[in-house]
Amino acid sequence: MTTTTPTAVASRAVGTAHTRVEGLAKVTGAARYAGEVPHPDLAHGWLVLATVARGRVRTVEEAPVLGMPGVLAVLHHGNAPRLEAGYMGVFGPPDPVLQLFQHDRVPYVGWPVALVVAETPEQAREAAEALTVRYDAEPHDVAFFAGHPGMYTPEGAEESKGDLEAELASSAVVVDAEYTTPEEHHSPMEPHAATARWDGGRLEVVDSNQGSRFVADELAKLFTLDPESVRVRSEHVGGGFGSKGTRPHQVSAAMAATVLHRPVRVVLTRRQMFSLVGYRSPTLQRVRLGADHDGRLRAVDHVSECQTSTVHEFVERAADFGHPLYDANAHHTASRVVRLDVPTPTWMRAPGEAPGSFALESALDELAEKCGIDPIELRVRNEPSVGPMTGLPFSSRNLLACFEEGARRFGWADRDPRPGVRPEGRWLIGTGTAASAFPTLSAPSTAAVTAEADGTFTVRITAADIGTGARTALTQIAADALETTPGRIRMRIADSDFGAAIMAGGSMGTRSWAWAITVAARALRERLVPGVALPPEGITERSDTSAAVGALTEKERHAFGAQFAEVAVDVGTGEVRVRRMLGIFAAGRIVNPLTARGQFVGGMTWGLSMALHEEATRDQASGGHVGADLAGYHFAAHADVPAIEADWVDDPDPDDPVGIKGIGEIGVVGAAAAVANAVWHATGVRHRNLPIRPDRVLNAVGGAHGA
Repeated sequence: MTTTTPTAVASRAVGTAHTRVEGLAKVTGAARYAGEVPHPDLAHGWLVLATVARGRVRTVEEAPVLGMPGVLAVLHHGNAPRLEAGYMGVFGPPDPVLQLFQHDRVPYVGWPVALVVAETPEQAREAAEALTVRYDAEPHDVAFFAGHPGMYTPEGAEESKGDLEAELASSAVVVDAEYTTPEEHHSPMEPHAATARWDGGRLEVVDSNQGSRFVADELAKLFTLDPESVRVRSEHVGGGFGSKGTRPHQVSAAMAATVLHRPVRVVLTRRQMFSLVGYRSPTLQRVRLGADHDGRLRAVDHVSECQTSTVHEFVERAADFGHPLYDANAHHTASRVVRLDVPTPTWMRAPGEAPGSFALESALDELAEKCGIDPIELRVRNEPSVGPMTGLPFSSRNLLACFEEGARRFGWADRDPRPGVRPEGRWLIGTGTAASAFPTLSAPSTAAVTAEADGTFTVRITAADIGTGARTALTQIAADALETTPGRIRMRIADSDFGAAIMAGGSMGTRSWAWAITVAARALRERLVPGVALPPEGITERSDTSAAVGALTEKERHAFGAQFAEVAVDVGTGEVRVRRMLGIFAAGRIVNPLTARGQFVGGMTWGLSMALHEEATRDQASGGHVGADLAGYHFAAHADVPAIEADWVDDPDPDDPVGIKGIGEIGVVGAAAAVANAVWHATGVRHRNLPIRPDRVLNAVGGAHGA
């Protein structure tokens, strides 16, 4: 029997670059994703989605399909098991799309109306495509436009301070502009997939999600089960970005497994993902800024409009982005929404902040131009000492340090502020900048840490690594807390049986999980006595950070950043090429520089793609998407992405046990604005509508020359 004691190490793991602990398994194919885990006697389900934008299902003609080879069942509203309705989900009432096959109503194109189950996925797909569903169609409305008569302001989505109109009226310089962002989709590499089976009275689900415990709890409520009788595992996830919560594929798999008494797998197609797993709503934003001649802000007004479905309210709160950023006498923000016959939007990387930063940071650039002040200097002059809306102190705030370091490394001092004066052959060259901000959040979590008899340690926590490197970062954190090396840590995650823990979202996962692991590890160290042998089962300590998180003092907690971009614009073809990007961030203590840089660069790439490419288009006649696939929905490819540089400044957070903040989302915030501001600097023409397509560049430049 081995004695296990905390072993002092010469260097700390946190803050050093570590390759992913699961990296070898992934690159060799040993890591199994949700759609790859083998199960004996596995059946396959294929969802059938509505083809009308509003109406009722009249008939589902399943008889011919049930006679097709391999078909086992066709579930629909006429024969499906009943589900529990009216329960409260994680963030309030759940989207009714989870109430699969409970009624004949169709609220949008892509609503699930049936599930065909067969012996093979090919048989299930063939039968699903052969299934005839007849509808009684009704008139629909999918048109999103400014001032839609159905637009309303949800409770809590409007905030104000000071006399806005008076401050605007007394301002020497005013910017009043409208900005738009289109519907955008998550498009993770791995499609959503789930396999459900019953094992000894327990519902077991292997899934691709961002929070196994949350999915397990929701499935338990839907199927009226004891929470302990549902187990959800999600060990490897190929991206999520906010889309991988509880979705129809998990519910339908569990429903079919219950009916057929055998394992059932449901995998979504790329096209199905465009209507079943959420998206970022398009936005229409109006920003009004009032300032003195020296650029000091007197008023900030940001009003955003977005869309949601007729069955569930989700609000893209773009107007909230500027709350922590700039000092002014008066502030007003409002996020409004209209119910349309469209699928429900959802959280998407930097929800609110991504589109909101494009509008506000573009408007700041316009104000700098009007005042004749450098855009960075304008931000310096409006730097707040406390939260502009709350008056609360900042836990830490190093935004200006980001701009200072970024400006030095980007060569900002050599920039000619005049637009359109830097030709290079057929190209016009321009540079732009923008600020980033994202809230630093914490949520209660539990963890268990075991000192094993063989001298290693096992950590169990219902965390999720959706490609971020969280598993590796948590291994480093545990190693430091146990005063040992990462090689002695066995990190087990993504199993709902491990207990309550926050999902991967809101950039709060690693911060919250690290807190729980640190508390449990420190308690375990207190119990380990040098030279005393451990029992065969080891010694385990468990933590729950609910009280600690609840006791945090009220402060403004945010990560910040400064984004820089250089673009080349061909005014003859309308082509925009991003030549270089630089992001400098103040995001707490960086646990793993290797994976952290990947997260920042990934977010910045999203911002580039948002600025130039991404745009989902909805057909007004059918209510469905035009080109709901990766051929019709464009995003940045390798040729579009330059060498992106990301780095950070020192920014410890004293309220976190390991001094960290979240980094997963801030990289996308402000990146699109930096690109758009650079396009203005290159051409002298302002683009307020994303994406900046070649046709828009040509029309804008032609219009400017014609004027």
